[in-house]
Amino acid sequence: MSEDFVLNATSREDTGKGASRRLRRLAGEVPAIVYGGNKKPVNISLVQKDLLKQLENEAFYSHIISLKIGEKSEDVILKDLQRHPAKPQIIHADFMRVLKTKKLNTSVPLHFLNEEACKGVKMQGGKIVHNMVQLEVSCLPADLPEFIEVDLLDVELGQVVHISDLKLPKGVSSVELALGSDHDQPVVTVNKPKGVSEDSESEAEEGEGDSE
Repeated sequence: MSEDFVLNATSREDTGKGASRRLRRLAGEVPAIVYGGNKKPVNISLVQKDLLKQLENEAFYSHIISLKIGEKSEDVILKDLQRHPAKPQIIHADFMRVLKTKKLNTSVPLHFLNEEACKGVKMQGGKIVHNMVQLEVSCLPADLPEFIEVDLLDVELGQVVHISDLKLPKGVSSVELALGSDHDQPVVTVNKPKGVSEDSESEAEEGEGDSE
């Protein structure tokens, strides 16, 4: 993790929908909650524009955040966001405390490499379909990656890349795979172009063989 994220927050006593609406409209702030870490949940508020600015960085979603509430600071991760359906506004945010010695479960974005150079696309005319864009992982806070790379260079037409095919960083494991091999979900596939049948593919391959 190469960046440091810091958020300033204020503890709040007023709760409920009415209090949250007033907070957003009058003060330009976001109601939020911090929980976990063997401590009681704490209701807080964040400055809307400060949170929106941090959310512009993809790493913020899968990074340890230093949350300052008054004079105290806690390490947290962002667990949930509620966005306004029509406005660039955050309605509510959930943060979970993390402990350095305890593994955490969180979702990490997937970065797909070499999509245009992918063998199944460039040489075989296939189309890439993303079955997932993030992966839930388990690891210690110090091992939490900002993203996980998925190299598609040698993926062929009709091939499916599963979770088990991913190269995870040291100390990082897949939450789904820990549940058993039947949870080895597809991550990305290279589909055949529409209208291309098995017979036409076989004929094309035979034609290539004859030309050699």
